[in-house]
Amino acid sequence: SQYSAVDTNPLSVYIMQPIWNKIIKIVPLWIAPNLLTFSGFVMILFNYFLISFYDWDYTASGTSPGLVPTWVWLFSAFSTFCAYALDSIDGKHARRTQSSTPLGELFDHGLDSWATSIFVLSFFSVCSRDNGKTGVSVYTMYIYLSIVLFNFMCSHWEKYNTGVLFLPWGYDISQVVLIAAYLLTGTFGVEIWQKPLLFGYYITDVLVILLIGFSLFLSFPQTLYNIHRAHLKKTLKNDSLYEGLLPLVSPLLLFVLLTVWVVLSPSNILAKQPRVFLWMVGVAFSNVICKVIVCQMSSTRPELFHWFLFPLALVVYAAISGLLGCMEEGVLAMFTALVTAAHVHYGVCVGRQLSEHLNIYIFSLKKRVQE
Repeated sequence: SQYSAVDTNPLSVYIMQPIWNKIIKIVPLWIAPNLLTFSGFVMILFNYFLISFYDWDYTASGTSPGLVPTWVWLFSAFSTFCAYALDSIDGKHARRTQSSTPLGELFDHGLDSWATSIFVLSFFSVCSRDNGKTGVSVYTMYIYLSIVLFNFMCSHWEKYNTGVLFLPWGYDISQVVLIAAYLLTGTFGVEIWQKPLLFGYYITDVLVILLIGFSLFLSFPQTLYNIHRAHLKKTLKNDSLYEGLLPLVSPLLLFVLLTVWVVLSPSNILAKQPRVFLWMVGVAFSNVICKVIVCQMSSTRPELFHWFLFPLALVVYAAISGLLGCMEEGVLAMFTALVTAAHVHYGVCVGRQLSEHLNIYIFSLKKRVQE
């Protein structure tokens, strides 16, 4: 299917696009677009592990400001900007080198679906956990992450139904806000987030309110409107309501199971291991979305229940019924490792199959020699 995306965000159209058009001129023509995409993702990943090293339990900013060195925040701003730039120019570079392929599209969106949660999890270190005075609670973090992932899912669910990817406005805005937040933290220290801004509200509260507002009152209605418009124009990909809603079943069940675990966990698993739990949420979600992206690109039907749901349901049942007892954290760690390994394995396999099928290399513009 021909790739089509629509971007109407003024920030993107008038400010960022001209910048990307300048940056793209520096990229040598022999570099494969997927290499740009992947480099950006690796930077985000490296940055996340760097922050995790200094702030494993999300308390550094609240209880011991200065625990995360200034250079880490500045590096976060730099790596976020680079990843944002690379993610924005990879498609332009593919058109420039006449190497646009379905593999590139899948690679880009697949890595985005994972990067989305990693951006959010890195940012939580800026806000810090609730310590009675400042910070956000781990439950707010979980809801915040879920809303961001819900947004991401909506744009791909919309593409599954309309064939067009309407780039969410939130994306460019969130990237610019993230970079600014890291720069401010690096310049003025984490204390800047711990003073009330307006009417006793903290900046972090304002960001949360903005995020929820943007998602529920801008992105989601826009998605429904675009699908409705396609329905009126008779350009919908799927005739039946069941077919149209099918991709939403697994993500929603995933969210329900995870929420049940969070709320009913005997050892309060989210408070004990926020980093591991939220990482697992992001990875599981990314894999579910990748399957939807593959179906949407290959015009096939997504399966009703993603296979992650079955082991997850078992783990959640064992945890909330008290069967796991003191092993709950250990089982979470094992399940997280399993899901992460499965997701990486899935990505490698799909990449390999597509590169063989399309007769191209993933990270090189050389053509494969036909056997």
